[in-house]
Amino acid sequence: MTPEQSLTAYILRLGDNALVLGQRMLELVAAYPELEEELANANFALDYIGQARMFYSYAGELEGAGRGEDDFAYFRPEHEFRNLLLVEQPNGHFGDTIVRQVLFDVYYLALLEALTRCSDQRLAEIAARAEKEVRYHLRHCGQWLVRLGDGTEESHSKAQQSLDELWRYTGEMFAADALDHALLTSFDGPELGAIAVEWQKDVGAMVEEATLTIPQETHMASGGKQGMHTEQFGYLVAEMQSLPRTYPGATW
Repeated sequence: MTPEQSLTAYILRLGDNALVLGQRMLELVAAYPELEEELANANFALDYIGQARMFYSYAGELEGAGRGEDDFAYFRPEHEFRNLLLVEQPNGHFGDTIVRQVLFDVYYLALLEALTRCSDQRLAEIAARAEKEVRYHLRHCGQWLVRLGDGTEESHSKAQQSLDELWRYTGEMFAADALDHALLTSFDGPELGAIAVEWQKDVGAMVEEATLTIPQETHMASGGKQGMHTEQFGYLVAEMQSLPRTYPGATW
């Protein structure tokens, strides 16, 4: 790949993470435990969808093949998506959703902060805009993690179970591949080793405040960044793409 092709592929990956997580959160509309949280979740989901649109639009410009945000979101097969396995995990109960959000957003915030300093000006501008949104998301979900972990016996138990189950999807975030190396060397992109150290420190502090326990070393699942996904992802993509594939080219 040329540096420009690597940049395009990397930006698509960022868009995939944001889109898939936004889709998962949209599945929870009308299913949250209280009205205030229902509104917060819907707004957060729209933030991620908006970020995906910015990433996809820029990737389409770089690619120069006439594809736009709808093409990337609705007309690619599931194996062409390069999102992390963590963001595609089912919502489960409220504790599952909160733990997933915290584990990803701590990473995502650090990644966006690093991208604001990259040498590609357009990507840096998109990252700066997204960073402000994700910072608020993390503050909100972090408070919920503490409430659940340091709450009742049942909420503590369920939050710990969620942490134990989702932890195996965190290693993939820091497993640098060719695209990560290309962005680092050609565009002063994020150094995942440094982000991993920061993530472990911040997540550890939040987990401790929530009176939870970091899981012991376990096998780390991977493959999402290479287009190999979990079974649940196929259902997510099918639902997300059903309308535009049934009525291609339809407009409101």
